[in-house]
Amino acid sequence: MDTVAICDSEPIAIEGLRSLLESADTLRLVAAESSLEDGMDAARELQPSILIVDKAFGIHAVMDYLTTLRAAASPMAAIVWGASLSETEALRFLQAGATGVVRKTASLDALLRCIHTVASGTTWMQEEMLGDTGRPLRSPRTALTARELQVMELVERGMRNKDIAASLGIRTGTVKIHLKHIFEKTGIHGRYGLALSGLKEKGLLAASGAPAVDVILKA
Repeated sequence: MDTVAICDSEPIAIEGLRSLLESADTLRLVAAESSLEDGMDAARELQPSILIVDKAFGIHAVMDYLTTLRAAASPMAAIVWGASLSETEALRFLQAGATGVVRKTASLDALLRCIHTVASGTTWMQEEMLGDTGRPLRSPRTALTARELQVMELVERGMRNKDIAASLGIRTGTVKIHLKHIFEKTGIHGRYGLALSGLKEKGLLAASGAPAVDVILKA
């Protein structure tokens, strides 16, 4: 049986999740906290299989926590959910280490699928968060130089221009020039489109033919 901890800013949302989990034979609620600090403490002590955390605690606070979990190689899977989640925010949470991203407006069936999918070791994301999932994949990578490939890889990890520059030992302006060339060669515009295309190309994100309600990513 998979254990679940909830960390949500709204008591009514906690009670709704509690009722949903009680209806599932394979899921057991072990903690429900209304502050991020208490939720982190409970997760650290109880080590649940899954932690559901509310985006309302703040994007940066939640991302910092996800990064900490990933750095610690924690086996606990984290699902981020919120009343509103943009496609860019969803991608940033995945890059930070979340294994599930879902809106609070999702159906109960979709939410359960998200939880069960994450519990099985697969990453889950609502299809409607992906915007235009029919965007073409980038052109063959052979069209890019070695440095452009490096820059593109770091963009896919969610790094900012100044961090990419520091990592590669080049100027921020040079990073911008490389990005301009990458966009021209691949036909993709914008950092989000580049990162999303990279996930699709690597087989981490279903590019088409995904279920109507959700998109499942390979672990």
